[in-house]
Amino acid sequence: MPDLAARTPPPTAHRRSPTAGGRPAAARRRSPNAPPRSFLWARRIFLTALTGFVLLPVYVMLSSSLKPLSDVSGAFHWLPSELTVRPYLDIWRTVPLVRYFTNSLIVAGSATVCSVVIAVFAAYAVSRYRFRGKRLFTVTVLSTQMFPGILFLLPLFLIYVNVGNATGLALYGSRGGLILTYLTFSLPFSIWMLAGYFASVPRELDEAAYVDGCGALGALFRIVVPAALPGIVAVAVYAFMTAWGEVLFASVMTNDTTRTLSVGLQGYSTQNDVYWNQVMAASLVVSVPVVAGFLLLQRYLVAGLTAGAVK
Repeated sequence: MPDLAARTPPPTAHRRSPTAGGRPAAARRRSPNAPPRSFLWARRIFLTALTGFVLLPVYVMLSSSLKPLSDVSGAFHWLPSELTVRPYLDIWRTVPLVRYFTNSLIVAGSATVCSVVIAVFAAYAVSRYRFRGKRLFTVTVLSTQMFPGILFLLPLFLIYVNVGNATGLALYGSRGGLILTYLTFSLPFSIWMLAGYFASVPRELDEAAYVDGCGALGALFRIVVPAALPGIVAVAVYAFMTAWGEVLFASVMTNDTTRTLSVGLQGYSTQNDVYWNQVMAASLVVSVPVVAGFLLLQRYLVAGLTAGAVK
């Protein structure tokens, strides 16, 4: 009988598996197209510094809003010596913050709705039809963005006053006048942006809707608007944020009754003192709706700003 032990191969030395010690050897090798390590570390350092630069003012606002007025009026300290929520309770009594908040919501919301509705119809006509004066209309819409807003302040003021004297229609010092004012610089951008976005929607979809029996409005609301929803949301966010934080026109075109938040926050400053802790607390409170809405609509906003840029 043959010796089986002779056929048994001698034990070999233990060789380390290619996958031993964690990742495979091929995975541990850097790709030739990978950026250098110095670039990766520089990017990390830059992003960390940028994050700190952005969050530092937020921390100052938050810490100052939780301090007594005596601590805020003196030298700044990074850590509060005493925490109090009293400023968040006093902001509603020092100034009529609820009324200012309501005025801002009504004005910004109405300006947003009007801007989106008008821009949808105007952008659809520009992107789908040929008509006399189309080029002139487009150039005029874009040219309004070249001038600073302060150039329109005095003409609008005189127009509102003269219209009120002639017809009795109170535009100056009213919410309606402020809404019309905001439409003058949010509507041109909305039309221009939506026109480019509607142009990226294939016209074959409109033709298919016509075959199914839809008219121009049916194709707009059933086909084009759902396909261009990210762009419409982006326009709505832009119009709302523009109207929400505007100061120049709101300080001239409003009175004590129609004053908005951007101007009403000045009420925390008196001749004798400035309630800095209440200013910081009110600033954080009024920022909550805008920040929450932006976070909820962020994916639509990013898609709307990028998809309409390339046809």
